[in-house]
Amino acid sequence: MQSLIGTGVALVTPFKKDFSVDTDALTRITNFVIEGGVEYLVILGTTAESATLNAEEKEVVIKTIVVANNGRVPMVLGVGGNNTAKVVEELKSRDLSNFAAVLSVSPYYNKPTQEGIYQHFKAVSEASPIPIIVYNVPGRTASNMLPATVIRLANDFKNIIGIKEAAGDIVQAMKLIQTKPEGFLVISGDDMITLPMVLAGGSGVISVIGEGFPREFSEMVRLGLNKKVDEAYNLHYKLADSIDMIFEQGNPAGVKEVFKYLGLSENTVRLPLVNVDENLSGRLSNFIKNLE
Repeated sequence: MQSLIGTGVALVTPFKKDFSVDTDALTRITNFVIEGGVEYLVILGTTAESATLNAEEKEVVIKTIVVANNGRVPMVLGVGGNNTAKVVEELKSRDLSNFAAVLSVSPYYNKPTQEGIYQHFKAVSEASPIPIIVYNVPGRTASNMLPATVIRLANDFKNIIGIKEAAGDIVQAMKLIQTKPEGFLVISGDDMITLPMVLAGGSGVISVIGEGFPREFSEMVRLGLNKKVDEAYNLHYKLADSIDMIFEQGNPAGVKEVFKYLGLSENTVRLPLVNVDENLSGRLSNFIKNLE
């Protein structure tokens, strides 16, 4: 699926100081990343603090981004969870006409077996009217989708078109790239190893740092896809410290601090997340000042 090659960004949900959704800031951020050159948007992922949003707020977020985007770039919607029946119901009942695909995380907390993961995504595939990108993030789910399970899903269900691979394991990513069917997207879910994954044959990234620095990060990915290795690594190392910093005290607290400095939104996060401390805030602002 050509439209989902390159840099996708997992959009935050900006909040006002009273913790309500800030739709004006969300519009600014949407414009900022599109004008910065990203190829697509990911809505209501983990970075959106979707676990703390109620159903009405989720609808507000979706509507705001759809209007702000105005058809400029493809959009992917996060629809996942650890209750298979609930995910299936949402896929059947939600209007997905504005979206190119859904991003669906492997069930968290339950710690299913590989067969359980397969059966979960089988049900998701059969329910979804649009393509699916499965999402492997063992650091959050407590279980790892093994390459054999992913490839089995890719071969058995044609609407499972890719994986956001965020195990942070380049060897596992390379095994996926080596054994995947033609056209299946192996998308980095780890900003720090995005470039090595792309150079190994990956399709791009669903990024957090790409939201804070869309121009530089999306250009790095494009250079990597075009096998311009030295130029791509120059940008990678220019951004590497910021990648460490934005995740140092939790996501999206780090990138929201970047947005506050850039004047795009408040840095407000909802509990159980808290703002970054003064030390990290200072280091991030110094990084932005020195980024040329």
